[in-house]
Amino acid sequence: MQDLLGLSPLDVARAVREIAAEPFRAAQIFKWIHERRAADFSEMTNLPKAMREALAKDFVIGLPKIALRTPAPDGTEKFLFELSDGARIEAVYIVESKKTPSWTDPETPGASRVTICLSSQAGCAVDCAFCVTGRMGAGRNLTAGEIVGQYLAIARAKSFGPHEANVVFMGMGEPLLNVANVVRALDLLEEEVSPKRTTVSTAGIVPGIETLAGRPRRPNLAVSLSAADDETRTKLMPINRTYPIAPLISALKRWPLERGRRITFEYVLIAGVNDRTADAVKLAALLRPLPSKVNLIPLNESKEWLPGLLRPADAVVNAFAKVVADGGVPVTVRWSKGLQADAACGQLKGREEPRRPAPQAR
Repeated sequence: MQDLLGLSPLDVARAVREIAAEPFRAAQIFKWIHERRAADFSEMTNLPKAMREALAKDFVIGLPKIALRTPAPDGTEKFLFELSDGARIEAVYIVESKKTPSWTDPETPGASRVTICLSSQAGCAVDCAFCVTGRMGAGRNLTAGEIVGQYLAIARAKSFGPHEANVVFMGMGEPLLNVANVVRALDLLEEEVSPKRTTVSTAGIVPGIETLAGRPRRPNLAVSLSAADDETRTKLMPINRTYPIAPLISALKRWPLERGRRITFEYVLIAGVNDRTADAVKLAALLRPLPSKVNLIPLNESKEWLPGLLRPADAVVNAFAKVVADGGVPVTVRWSKGLQADAACGQLKGREEPRRPAPQAR
């Protein structure tokens, strides 16, 4: 049976033309899947009953199965999904303030907004030292339908409608090692989530960055950096051997930024590894020529998955942020949400057993 989830409106029309020949019927089906969050053809009540029954014989709407929901006290909720081949992935529903907190005032009040953190792969081959997903090793790429399906399944479970959430590709996997399916997912998500409210995070895959740069409507770009020198970054992020800092920054200088937009750099702070004043000075000097901002992320520790890596004290985090800000680069400390549900940055895994001990990054 063919899955309609992940198909463009034109491809849906082509797929169902033997059953629903009129173009408006295909448009109705697409709208039911993407705007009304239908999980079954029986829910499509403005289609004739005979048409719904015929569709159900030949097609499916492949929303991923929710295997587990894990809420956290701060309103975050982690979703464990089981895919059709048994692969398991995680995605996160996050409620946060619309007003971005500063590093000096992490509890800035404000109206809330919803963000959905999506996975692009089952596992990850990039193997960053500070990321639990990297302990799992390489997994398969997700299809566009499996990526969009996470968003739709969470929207159905949490009862939010179109244009009510932001989307970040910051879950399991490296999005730009699955760039073809991520691009197709972006096209589908644009029906209700504008590129200005969509962010793709990458460890610095230069060819993928160049692919995204060529899109007429580009998402926000976030780059995981975590060190301003190649020696330290290679220890933390082995992908730096393939895409070192200099060619990465060169590619980012070519990224076409609209007025008022910046490239975000994510910097995971690890005690005794990349949290010194000298590291902050180098970071500010590297990024100052770019229209950029820095998200500092104190390491989310895991004794089981990331043994030997420790989170810096809050005073160290704030001192690091001040040096970067004084160096002319806007900075925010991301005091992670969802920690109690293992749903924070770098904690997604989809299973419970570590693949192997994490390498020491010192």
